[in-house]
Amino acid sequence: MSLYNKVNNIIGWTIFIIATTVYWMTAEPTGSFWDCGEFISCAYKLQVAHSPGAPLFIMVGHIFTLLAGDPSKVALMVNYMSGIFSALTILFLFWTVTSFAKKIVGKKETDLRGAELIAVMGAGAVGALSYTFADSFWFSAVEGEVYAMSSFFTAIVFWAILKWDHVAERPDADRWIILIGYLIGLSIGVHLLGLLALPAMVFVYSFRKFPPTRWNIIKTTAIGIAILAFIQYGIIPGIPKLAAQLDILFVNDFGLPFNSGVLFLFLLLAGFVIFGLRYARKKGNYVLHTAILTTLYIIIGYSSYVMVVIRAGADPSINMSSPKDPIALLGYLNREQYGERPLAYGPVFTAQPTELDRENGEKRYFRDKDKYTFLDRKPIVKYDSKDEMIFPRVWDNDDPSHIRFYRNWLNLKENEKPTMGDNLNFFFTYQVGFMYWRYFMWNFSGRQDGVQGDGDIQHGNWITGFPFIDNAMIGDQQTLPYPYNQDKAKNKFYLLPFFLGLAGAIFHFKRNKLDAWVVLLLFFFTGLAIVIYLNQTPLQPRERDYAYAGSFYAFTIWIGLGSMALFEYMRKRMNSRNAALLATGISLLIPTLMGAQGWDDHDRSNRYTARDFGRNYLESCAPNAILFTQGDNDTYPLWYAQEVEGIRPDVRIVNLSLLGVDWYIDNLRRKVNQSDAVIISVDSSAYRGSNRDYLRFYENKSINQNQFYSISSVLDFMFSSDRKNMIDYGGEPVNYVPAKSLFIPVNKQEILTNHVVQPKDTSKIVSRMEWRMNKNTLLKNDILTLEILRSNLWKRPIYFAISVAPDAYLGLNDFLQQEGLAYRLVPYTTKVNDGLPGGVQTDLMYNNLMNKFAWGGVDKHDVYLDENILRMVTNLRSNFARLAAALIAEGNKDSAIQVLDKCVSVLPEKNVPVSYLNLAIAKNYYDAGAIDKGETMLNRLLTVYSDQMRYYSALDVDNRKYFTQDMNEGVYVLNEINEISQKNNDTLLLTKAQEAFQRYMNLYTPPAK
Repeated sequence: MSLYNKVNNIIGWTIFIIATTVYWMTAEPTGSFWDCGEFISCAYKLQVAHSPGAPLFIMVGHIFTLLAGDPSKVALMVNYMSGIFSALTILFLFWTVTSFAKKIVGKKETDLRGAELIAVMGAGAVGALSYTFADSFWFSAVEGEVYAMSSFFTAIVFWAILKWDHVAERPDADRWIILIGYLIGLSIGVHLLGLLALPAMVFVYSFRKFPPTRWNIIKTTAIGIAILAFIQYGIIPGIPKLAAQLDILFVNDFGLPFNSGVLFLFLLLAGFVIFGLRYARKKGNYVLHTAILTTLYIIIGYSSYVMVVIRAGADPSINMSSPKDPIALLGYLNREQYGERPLAYGPVFTAQPTELDRENGEKRYFRDKDKYTFLDRKPIVKYDSKDEMIFPRVWDNDDPSHIRFYRNWLNLKENEKPTMGDNLNFFFTYQVGFMYWRYFMWNFSGRQDGVQGDGDIQHGNWITGFPFIDNAMIGDQQTLPYPYNQDKAKNKFYLLPFFLGLAGAIFHFKRNKLDAWVVLLLFFFTGLAIVIYLNQTPLQPRERDYAYAGSFYAFTIWIGLGSMALFEYMRKRMNSRNAALLATGISLLIPTLMGAQGWDDHDRSNRYTARDFGRNYLESCAPNAILFTQGDNDTYPLWYAQEVEGIRPDVRIVNLSLLGVDWYIDNLRRKVNQSDAVIISVDSSAYRGSNRDYLRFYENKSINQNQFYSISSVLDFMFSSDRKNMIDYGGEPVNYVPAKSLFIPVNKQEILTNHVVQPKDTSKIVSRMEWRMNKNTLLKNDILTLEILRSNLWKRPIYFAISVAPDAYLGLNDFLQQEGLAYRLVPYTTKVNDGLPGGVQTDLMYNNLMNKFAWGGVDKHDVYLDENILRMVTNLRSNFARLAAALIAEGNKDSAIQVLDKCVSVLPEKNVPVSYLNLAIAKNYYDAGAIDKGETMLNRLLTVYSDQMRYYSALDVDNRKYFTQDMNEGVYVLNEINEISQKNNDTLLLTKAQEAFQRYMNLYTPPAK
């Protein structure tokens, strides 16, 4: 082994150990928010995650879960797995940079030593460590998500093609090509991002085998894109689609068992491969032989999806899309539940459908008892060609908030249609500028804060750290008020990584143009190409920087080569060895800066918030309850708590976002863990496919709308297949909602037998619950919510998570009772006129908040809470305040003070900044007789909001408009302090509050009508 190889391996593995140490030290000790709880749960029990799935991630993750000493360590082991795969990514990045740097030096490995060896290794270390501490990559490296492993596959396949390039003249060189095929196939079982390195890799092959003429470059580009398309649109959906078609044929027409068509397809593919290999060998066609073998190994790697079908057939607790057969698997892989987006041609947001074609769409089947039954044809939405354009970027016409955003961003009037100019404006300024370039500069220039941005100067922007630049871009950053001046996510890199990478790119193009083009292609296809493909709508649920981590990976190659550029500059002015050491040392200051700036906002080592929030939702429920949730963050942490740590497995979670799809409704009808099946009385045909996706209210004159109708009679009417219970809509008979005034009968004896209410509340029980629905159109999930209420209410407790959107209560607000982080449906009215649903069951909620709930480490450690967590944690103050107000109303002032003290204790200001919600805490302190505590909190509020208003008032008019909501909140808080202090005769505080209010009241902007 040459000196170069020894040093390359030693330093590479040292960098790996450094990266592993960093990621393990900052790893979250339990499940995180978003998809992590689902993925960890699926890894623990080999279950089926949301489409398009990640079977390889889940199987490898399962191996790591076996290393956990007890269930509470399972998530940590999966997070450690992400750390290891992230560190392996860093290792292969190091070897990639040193490979490029070695080619720049232009010497053989055996001749590389001294200053040049130091410079090459230094370049690798600088590039690898820069990516180690890159914001977006570090984020994924410390949690149980797919992006860390996906980055590993991008890194290893790109490194593998460079290894092939190094030995391309050897007879056995193409084994690296076959290995790449296998790795690509495996990467499909993690995430499709791994495919995007392919076009750049094809250029490595082309530049090695053919001269870089214009025609060869055009051909190589076409071949690279064709190979990518062949895998993404051919192999991945093509094999399951062919399997589905053959299985329908074999089962329905030939009468053979299920999966016989699948077996035939595998035999057919095996025959084609054998024939192809023999033919290629006979003809001496080496390229064809290698291509067939590579394709075979891609398919072998892709076969990890067999796990999905096998486990789905076992009906695990989490069985997303239930892909038990090739038809369901195809829909699973195609992400059908998420809808479609136009890429090359389609409508703009002002377009209105002209036709819903149900005759020419793709046929859809579902697996019945002994055959595949035809369901319907996939509807095709058609538009007027005048409302369509090439390359549509402003396309979403379903979400009103998106439509408003398009108009605001492009300054379009209410009835104005977007032009192609507007369309391209949105693409370049929003999709590229805001949703890619901003993320890029987060990683290599600096980040304003940890709050999601929506395009204004207030939050989420990139910064440089230089006041004269930052102030010009996003306003004065030196006089920011609390808590913005304490945001740990404010990271300043002073453009140093950016300029070093830029220098490296220029240097690379000067010294080795072909290799530089390869890196540029990797940068493009893992960055801007994703922007084009995703065609993202505005107002995403969260920041999407993690999707472009491959692009940032490519740029850090150039950051490493920037160190080489510095070496080349300095060696002309000093001793070469000293130049190499000095250039490396100076360049290493950049990843050191990145690590120092990013540590506090990437360190999750004491954060247990997701697990504890999941626990708290579950502990809010009575035994054997049904709990309606709605989003990822009030569902996946609960799944994790139940599936992994065994917390409250008796509670049945019903996710309202999934309740509109048939496979999920079917899953509810099964017992899961210790939770009984949810009773659903209607046949599955009533909700199969697009049946009753939505029903409109129609005012039938024969139905008295001033009368209340039983929930059963209305549901029977809506589920009826009798034509007399339908109306004609678009030439077809459709079901409709006949009445919005409903009642649920209440059997008092059943209520008492099943302990539905507290003994003290039995006198409140009504004979029937009467209410008016708050919607004119019921979606399938609304209809099934009513069905679940009809069939399960009073048999088992039913709750709505407090995070559920109010319209999901379907108008039942006055019958909801808060018992923790959930509202229980009760047979009596609970309204207390505090602006929130229902009332409070003080005994139960007191016990939950004071004794049962856990606080995610917020109460014990100095933890960083990102925007999403901080919002949820901050909102807990309103729950404490509501309970305290209810206790005060009952005369239990001592208990109310205990609740308020608990709030202050478990949600300390060092982790949860002061907000307007502290007003309610302060007011309740006053009302409970704890005047000193109330006064202390009001004084703190006055200080905080006076400082914020000082900052807003100093802004120029153009910038001030972005802070309208904040200024209105400030004026509101100052006025409330004024009124509370006046009511309680606090003269000194009143004087200060009046002065502040008078000074800043002119900043209030009345809301638009």
